[in-house]
Amino acid sequence: MSIKHLAGGTSAFALAVAALVGGIGAANATEGYFQTGYGTIQKAQSGAGIANPEDAMTLSVNPAGLVSVGRQFEAAFTLFSPKRDYTAGGSRAFGMPGAMPLMPGKVDSTQDLFLMPNMAYSAPIDAQSAWGVALFGNGGMNTNYQSNVFYGGQTGVNLEQMFLTVGYARKFGDVSVGVSPVVAMQKFRATGVGAFSVMSADAANLTNNGDDYAWGAGLRVGAQWNISPAFRVGLTAQTPIWSTKFDKYAGLYADGGSFDIPGSVGAGVAFDVTPAITLMADYRHIFYGGVKSIANSSTNFYNLMMLGDMNSRFGSGNGSGFGWKDVDVIALAASWKATKDLTLRVGYSHNTNPISSNDVMMNILAPAVVTDHVSGGLTYAWSKNLEIDLAAAYVPRASVSGTNPLAPDQTIKLSMEQYEASIGMRYKY
Repeated sequence: MSIKHLAGGTSAFALAVAALVGGIGAANATEGYFQTGYGTIQKAQSGAGIANPEDAMTLSVNPAGLVSVGRQFEAAFTLFSPKRDYTAGGSRAFGMPGAMPLMPGKVDSTQDLFLMPNMAYSAPIDAQSAWGVALFGNGGMNTNYQSNVFYGGQTGVNLEQMFLTVGYARKFGDVSVGVSPVVAMQKFRATGVGAFSVMSADAANLTNNGDDYAWGAGLRVGAQWNISPAFRVGLTAQTPIWSTKFDKYAGLYADGGSFDIPGSVGAGVAFDVTPAITLMADYRHIFYGGVKSIANSSTNFYNLMMLGDMNSRFGSGNGSGFGWKDVDVIALAASWKATKDLTLRVGYSHNTNPISSNDVMMNILAPAVVTDHVSGGLTYAWSKNLEIDLAAAYVPRASVSGTNPLAPDQTIKLSMEQYEASIGMRYKY
């Protein structure tokens, strides 16, 4: 690889970053608030591919795959549409001291169309090693209810996350290993939750304070073992991304606005049934339970109301969160090189639901209750150097119901379904 080629590739990447960085948006994604795959190939395969690297976006999954994909630049856009709503039942609890029943009926969250880009560049260093860089956005907890949900006017939250990672991989015979430091920027905004100010450790920094930003860093590592030419095994792990705090929302999130990004681990296998057909199976575990602001029970404020525990106020160490549990994901996929120029892909994934029936009220703000993901797509070689990727996905409607903890006679049901379409291009040098 020449210095001229390297400079050309990195310049193209820098221009793409400048053009696209402002387009990264937020929406509720399938696996809690993580997307099911970041590149178009991953999306067509419902996130599967830990042991089957095909493009530079392997950096977002398993950096060890960099030694297998050669020198290329890719960019893609995903149009994502989550349909989310909640339904509040009738309540007889209006007369209870401190009761806060929701207005009965179904309420839809508006603003349900988002554009999310990603891009990546990879290049060999020598016959045994390679490097790469990738930029991608994460789905987040986004809702926008025009109704007076918690009696504080227009209500909702918006979380946007952007990741930049640079990776290095090296091959040792049939085994390759990779490492990729990750830096992240998070943007957050909350509106309409002023009714909880009496339960907050910092009521001035609870709601309606506009956008706030947090910065963080972590590390992803990975390995791939080519057991035979037709059978591969991959392992990957991501540390938490330790972040600065959302100071403007220090009275909402636990530990004074702390909001780290959860870590994860994963493993995958890929088997070439024939030279044209590859089957893949992946497992991922996301450690939502390791982040207090996400994992603390949404009803921890009871400790304040019933026991006078000041550490259970919103924004305190044991303050109410969203009650999310760790998530396990199984992804299955197949790719078929139907012709010299055309590869067809299909995938399915299932994840456990992070939200329990006890935590439905606060998760009106983040109703990430979906569990199944069906996808398909293709890669078409337009020319010797240029490939086009297409992917589409459907996430069937799922629901969780539970009781309003501030109006025990009222039932709340959270529901969501999703639609997604992606298009990407890849230039191979």
